[in-house]
Amino acid sequence: MPDPVFLALQGIILILPAMAANSLAVITGGRGRMDFGKSFIDGRRIFGDGKTWSGFFGGILLAMVFGLIIMGIDSLLGNPFLPYGSGIPDAIYVLLVMTSGSLVGDAAGSFMKRRLGIKSGGNAGLLDQLPFILMSFLFIGLFAWNFFYQVYWNYFAVPVILIITPPVHRIVNVIGFKINRKSVPW
Repeated sequence: MPDPVFLALQGIILILPAMAANSLAVITGGRGRMDFGKSFIDGRRIFGDGKTWSGFFGGILLAMVFGLIIMGIDSLLGNPFLPYGSGIPDAIYVLLVMTSGSLVGDAAGSFMKRRLGIKSGGNAGLLDQLPFILMSFLFIGLFAWNFFYQVYWNYFAVPVILIITPPVHRIVNVIGFKINRKSVPW
């Protein structure tokens, strides 16, 4: 049986682009509302002003670059973490799947917040912190099964990631708030 600490660390390192996608979306966001300013059948906005196409695609692109940097570092270290596939095309595919899942999950969280009457920027606790990582896992499981099976089909990585995601998410958001990239610290 492989070392559980290694499995957890491997899972964390390889999911970092999905975690980073949300923060990187803030950097590129601001143009082209994803809901086109429209409301849902309940009269509330579909996503709100915080979800933009420039943030969605920019977050995916920057997070994929971040993942390729992780892959390069891993290669320099002799590939101890079995990154994203057997080559650049595999890596690009897995990174696209994982980061797209992350930002779709973030948008789904915003959709749920609007249905609950929580305005854009409002604090929703775990609803702000978990949908992006859960959807990323779902996308990886559905569209990149070999990678999911190789890295996350164990008893260690996913639970550890689900436990550390809320505090890491909070810390990153506080930093974003302090450097004036976010209007609220959550």
